[in-house]
Amino acid sequence: MQTYCKIIQKRVFSGFVRDDIVKLPYSMSWRGHRRRYDGDRHMGFHNDGRGRDDAYGDVDEGFQHNDGWRRRDRGRPDYRRGHGRGGHEEGNRRGRRPSGLRGRDIGMFYAARSKAKKERRELEERPFVAMESSDMNKIKAVLDSVEDPPRGRVHDNTDKWRPRTAPSSGRATTATCTQDEKNTRRPSSGIKIEKNTALEASSLMEEASGWEALASEEKRVKKFRTTESKVEKDSPESSQPASSSNAEEEDILEDIMPSVEDLKEFSEDLDQILPANSDLDFDEEVNRQPDLDAELKEELEEKMKSSKYRNMLSSRQRLPAYKQRKEIIQLINSNQVIVLSGETGCGKTTQVPQFILDDHIERGMGSMCTVVCTQPRRISAISVAERVAEERGEKCYEFDRSSSVGYSIRLENRLPRKRGSILFCTTGIILRRLESDPTLKSASHIIIDEVHERDVLCDFLMVVVKDLLAIRPDLRIILMSATLNAEKFSNYFNNCPHINIPGFTYPVKEYFLEDVLQLTGYFPKSTPQSGFRGKRGRWRKQQLEKEEEERWNTEAWARNLPTNKYSDKTISAVMQIDMKKIDLDLVMEVIRHIVNYMKDGAVLVFVPGWKEISDLNKMLLEDSKMNNGKLRIVPLHSLMPTVNQKEVFDRPPPGIRKIVIATNIAETSITIDDVVYVVDCGFIKVNDFQPETGLLSLDSYQVSRANALQRKGRAGRVQAGHCFHLFTSLQYSEMKEYLAPEILRTRLEELCLMIKILKLGKIEPFVSKALDIPSGEAVKAAIVTLQNLQALDDDEELLPLGYHLARLPLDPHTGKMILFAAMFGCLDPVCLVAACLSFKSPFVTPLGKEGLADKCRQAFAERSRSDHIMLIKAFRRWEKAARQGNGGKFCYDNFMSETTLRMLKKMKKQFAELLCDIGFVNSPDPNSRLSNVHSDNENLVTAVLCAGLYPNVAKVTKPAIPGKRCVAVHLQNGMKASLHKQSVNSFGTFFPSKWLIYHKILKMQTINVFDCSMVSPYPLLFFGGKITYNVTTLNGRERDCITVDNWIPFWTEKATFDLVKDLRRQLDRILEDRIVSPKVIDLTVKSREQVIINAIVDLISKEEVNYHNFCEGDFEDPTEYS
Repeated sequence: MQTYCKIIQKRVFSGFVRDDIVKLPYSMSWRGHRRRYDGDRHMGFHNDGRGRDDAYGDVDEGFQHNDGWRRRDRGRPDYRRGHGRGGHEEGNRRGRRPSGLRGRDIGMFYAARSKAKKERRELEERPFVAMESSDMNKIKAVLDSVEDPPRGRVHDNTDKWRPRTAPSSGRATTATCTQDEKNTRRPSSGIKIEKNTALEASSLMEEASGWEALASEEKRVKKFRTTESKVEKDSPESSQPASSSNAEEEDILEDIMPSVEDLKEFSEDLDQILPANSDLDFDEEVNRQPDLDAELKEELEEKMKSSKYRNMLSSRQRLPAYKQRKEIIQLINSNQVIVLSGETGCGKTTQVPQFILDDHIERGMGSMCTVVCTQPRRISAISVAERVAEERGEKCYEFDRSSSVGYSIRLENRLPRKRGSILFCTTGIILRRLESDPTLKSASHIIIDEVHERDVLCDFLMVVVKDLLAIRPDLRIILMSATLNAEKFSNYFNNCPHINIPGFTYPVKEYFLEDVLQLTGYFPKSTPQSGFRGKRGRWRKQQLEKEEEERWNTEAWARNLPTNKYSDKTISAVMQIDMKKIDLDLVMEVIRHIVNYMKDGAVLVFVPGWKEISDLNKMLLEDSKMNNGKLRIVPLHSLMPTVNQKEVFDRPPPGIRKIVIATNIAETSITIDDVVYVVDCGFIKVNDFQPETGLLSLDSYQVSRANALQRKGRAGRVQAGHCFHLFTSLQYSEMKEYLAPEILRTRLEELCLMIKILKLGKIEPFVSKALDIPSGEAVKAAIVTLQNLQALDDDEELLPLGYHLARLPLDPHTGKMILFAAMFGCLDPVCLVAACLSFKSPFVTPLGKEGLADKCRQAFAERSRSDHIMLIKAFRRWEKAARQGNGGKFCYDNFMSETTLRMLKKMKKQFAELLCDIGFVNSPDPNSRLSNVHSDNENLVTAVLCAGLYPNVAKVTKPAIPGKRCVAVHLQNGMKASLHKQSVNSFGTFFPSKWLIYHKILKMQTINVFDCSMVSPYPLLFFGGKITYNVTTLNGRERDCITVDNWIPFWTEKATFDLVKDLRRQLDRILEDRIVSPKVIDLTVKSREQVIINAIVDLISKEEVNYHNFCEGDFEDPTEYS
């Protein structure tokens, strides 16, 4: 290995710094250091010749290593330990500040010195990217074979390679453009598209679709082939006459710009390229068919003679909704829109669709009735459809096209007949249907159920159907909501009629915090403390004042509590308790009171998240007085295995009390029949999005009044119950009516793509029509993200990549990932990762076995340092075990959910089918041989993940300290974060590369990075953002540097940069061609695309980074030598 080393030693500052560039027989080199003793030798790379004294021959005794420190027993000859060059003179001792500094200046001095050290260390530890001469020659030959020399790179006498379109000015070309160039630039190596050419091409793509004709699409294909500009270093050779440069640009434009005929063909074949979702294939306009009307009426009359149907009808008639059947039908028939609200258990979801259908059939108009009822959750669509089918005397699990009831969800559907039917579907299904049926002419009635939950798709659908009303006067819209805030929906639809159905629940006795404290005699152990202690600034002062005001109001309210009902101890406890935190000791006291003094019945405890579930479960198990064999504790969380979740429905034997500890999943999604007691901690985990930082947060907030009512209702579903609220009646009176809708606290990229694929106009004007309008910053952030992904152009028009991303049921980053996987021949593993990121991980975490579950994930990951590769390896192991008949045992042993794994397998197949329909692959099988030529290449798979997830890149700054802290990272916007503890990298102490790609960041108690993989330089160079070339001075010597998006730097050589830039330009052309005109790239048959892709694959595959061992001391300031 020493034969590849080139060592340059320079004396800088007051010591020596070794500045070595290690050229390995691979495509990339990394120069780093390890802080490790090796006998009496100096520090350096362990077990090789680098970094040792004997590797350099005789060196000065005071040789200072890369890591900026020296052995304590050595030093420069003119230094004595502890003294500077001036001996014992005050102020000149090594590491001391200059004399004369006072107060704040001292701190400023040390801060500036620390910053300078950090910047110097960053430069010294920067990796070096270089190609071997053999690789360079191969790539030059490949580039020469795929492009003509006049249009590509040219030789000069110095054998330097550069693009013929090099900038002619005295400065480097950047991706930005002047205002004059804004409408003419083509961001691909400085190539520009003339405006009149783009307009001529785009004029052929004008079309009208749906209810809103597009007035013009002149700008739709203006940037059909957007790629990011590459910036190269200025050189004397780059200055060329303007006429020559323009001529060359026109030649290149003619070579790579699609012809007008190509654009016209793309426009005409768009429907074939982007087929509609077939899950909901009603494509016929609703019109009357007398023969079918008579047939449906006769069928209903026959059903009514059935004893089974009559028995079910008698049960239906006992529901509150049935008693208002005539009034509901009259309102629906006489109004385009109505709001129907009802308490839990009133029967609105199951009965109203049947009222509509039966009314039409009885009036001889059954052929004109097609009811579509949306549900916010998959399980709701299935369970409601099965219940309604049973009530209509049809077989629950044998839906066919002759049935009057069916359902459609992602990856699964049981469709009913096309006319005279009821379809239950998730909201996303009907939105997808809008692509091929923009006026929903196949539906006569649309019921939007659970509209009060205000998920983002529900809000989007309300905007769409509101616009449809003017075009479809025959369409009927029914909004079904809880009683709370139903008036708001009525006002949104121009004060449409509103009808309320009373609920069907048993009485529930409520206890607020003051009642709970009086009942249990509990007194808090500590007084509340401000959460803003130690923070500075005006914001802190305002928060402290707000806290003080709230505390004063609480104390004043508590002093006015009736003394004949509450004791002095209770009043004092109310004033002392910290109402901004969950007191699990108080929860335990409530449970003890229920167990010891109240009648039999299950207990349901609502807590915000997994941590509280785990802590409370542990406290219950460790309480010897309660854990005497008479309790069955059942945690309920989405991370729990499905088998464990089903335990919540099982009734325990007599004498055993069931205690369910759950999050808000138990509020509406499920009903536990034997629950009599509810303990409401008063907090809920809520996702929030901060567009300024691009940060998603998952924090605990106080519940809304709607949440409190839902939780109370859980105790009265089947019998009278009790609800213990752990917040005061004062807090309840001041609560928000409901939590902010999801559209105000989530990312909007998918919503923006949906607006564009449905041709609903500009994004911001459309979003402004929503019931609650998201902030302008959130909308702009989404648009910018899509523009950076090359899904939208500067005028918010869909680019070809945007069409494909909008058609995929994935977020834009994950969608881009599988498109690249199809082109690079690693479809199966990347589709699996995409499925996991869009659905959920197959791993589960049973309580008390968190450590064992972590070890299983680490074992699957091996040395990949990748959560994504870990998922791939685990899935393949499961598939092998399943083929041998041991799939269930494998999942049990490795803490995996077989149900989730089967769902991921279905999703993989769906993705492959979509890509096959689009034309990116030739087989709907994700395991097709041609689509998986490179599926075993982990380096390439990670590179393709980088292509999709970029710019989600984090830089490792501090390694983990096992048992103390996880790996610390910095994000591009400067925020500090740490890897989530469930990541296989979270406790890593050693990373060959400092760069990680990740799926998402989430703010909980701290900012956490989820689902990350270590990535080496070439994936970032080929699939990252803009690459720029510059010269940096290090230790008095100029060094060539290549930077990705101005924050991911690598040392390099000019020749390497030019080849990377030219390869990337060719790759961009291939990607543009495949996106505009999708076709299969056979990587086993020689072609222009195959040669370029395989050259890149070869570089990425051979890339190796020498291990760079981070130690705790690496991040401390080295000893200062004056």
